[in-house]
Amino acid sequence: MAFDFIKRIFNPDKVNIELKEIQSLILRSRPIPYFGTVALLEITDKESAKKMLKDLIPLIDSAEEWNKNEGASVFLTFTYKGLEKIGVPKESLDSFPESFKEGMAKRSSYLYDIGVNDPKNWQKEFKNPNIHIAAAVISNNEADWKSKLEEFRTKISENNGVEVLVSEDFGATEEVKNVFGFRDGISNPEVEGSGIDVPQGFDRPIAAGEFILGYPGEGDITKPFPQPDILGKNGSFMIFRKYQSQVAEFNQFIKDNSSSPEEGELLAAKMVGRWRSGAPLVLSPEKDDKELGENPEKNNNFSFKNDEFGKKCPFSSHIRRMNPRDSKTFVLEDERLHRIIRRSVTFGDIVPPEVTKNDGKERGQYFMGISANAMGTLEFLQKQWINDGNSQNLGSEKDPMVGLQDQNSLFSMPADPLIKRYRGLQTYNIVKGGEYCFIPSLSALKWISELN
Repeated sequence: MAFDFIKRIFNPDKVNIELKEIQSLILRSRPIPYFGTVALLEITDKESAKKMLKDLIPLIDSAEEWNKNEGASVFLTFTYKGLEKIGVPKESLDSFPESFKEGMAKRSSYLYDIGVNDPKNWQKEFKNPNIHIAAAVISNNEADWKSKLEEFRTKISENNGVEVLVSEDFGATEEVKNVFGFRDGISNPEVEGSGIDVPQGFDRPIAAGEFILGYPGEGDITKPFPQPDILGKNGSFMIFRKYQSQVAEFNQFIKDNSSSPEEGELLAAKMVGRWRSGAPLVLSPEKDDKELGENPEKNNNFSFKNDEFGKKCPFSSHIRRMNPRDSKTFVLEDERLHRIIRRSVTFGDIVPPEVTKNDGKERGQYFMGISANAMGTLEFLQKQWINDGNSQNLGSEKDPMVGLQDQNSLFSMPADPLIKRYRGLQTYNIVKGGEYCFIPSLSALKWISELN
């Protein structure tokens, strides 16, 4: 259980990782509210790109003050082709994982990216084979965001070796709700050695090596990382995926399967695992509790231990699938090895529950997930916890919110006296593109910018 919505306590005596080297994105919480821009870049000339990188490095914050979310931050990541294009030596390129080298589109069969999610159906910008850099500017206030964004754009435009392929804005209010109207981003794991001082009642931090390269993981083993050390250590990998949300279709499904607005809200909450306010069903199973949902010290302080039959929060709900906590799953898996730091951001407007006609506008989420084994983690989550029900003894039942639904789609809801089953779900979050990215340390960025 994490606590992104409260002041995270920093204890310098608990720091044993190199915070000055780590990009702030990895450890710093998403600000509340937030304003930002995401950009995808193509390198057209490596010497000019290296000069641009050198100019951009002063804009990129380290994680040294991860507990502060004031002002604007810039982060920058490379795809494998980007590292190749800017001139990283072959022996270093060869030290990266094969899944990263292949890229997300070529790993579609491992990700269950088929049907509407198949890369052949992605937006044309993401079909471009020359996505080399993924970057973003994010701030807790509009003025700082615009100022930093202008500085970022100026430094790019001054160098002719980089072309902007995509530039899109995102943002959320103090309520931090996604386009479905649900409070978002409540739960994130904490990183051991970062200086985090975890209050009583919250999960203990996860070993740094699960998220940051060059440190021991949960098994006290430091896994191989890209070489030389200056390139790989203190870096990480990032999943970048764009989702188009089908909110009107979700609202229509809720309307078709309920006899009143109150019953509809309960069904929607059962599919997510939380009420729209953020209140978890485990703590408030009968009705929404706005005060609980807005209380950062309580809205994530729960487990599924006392809901072994799923009558409060269904086994197939989105939050229970993505973080089983201490559920008694039918397939034994160490959930701590499959956690991911989420820095996802929302774009587009919120669609009210009564709207059931799709207006065709772009709205959804840029999913940004960070892990030292981001590729393997995403491929596990997609194939097992999201699109397969075996871990919860649910057969072929999929995650109702992010699963790829088919003609036999089903959502089951344990209840008294009999279990309720709902059919006819659609894919409510469609993948429109994505890429695997490497997050270099500050020293690695400097090293890349100085390559001969």
